[in-house]
Amino acid sequence: MKQTAMVLTGLLLTACTPRVEVVVPDKPITVNLNVKVDHEIRVRVDRELEKLFEQEQELF
Repeated sequence: MKQTAMVLTGLLLTACTPRVEVVVPDKPITVNLNVKVDHEIRVRVDRELEKLFEQEQELF
């Protein structure tokens, strides 16, 4: 009787153990990098504005 209880307890405990699977995806992983670089344009416009303000100090 004790052996049957131990076997049943063992079966119940093993049935509840978590299982982790690592599966390789069928399709390759793609990373979409839509990056807009406009830093140079802003710096150039800022410098041109600074020069304009230096030349024309009475604008404002």
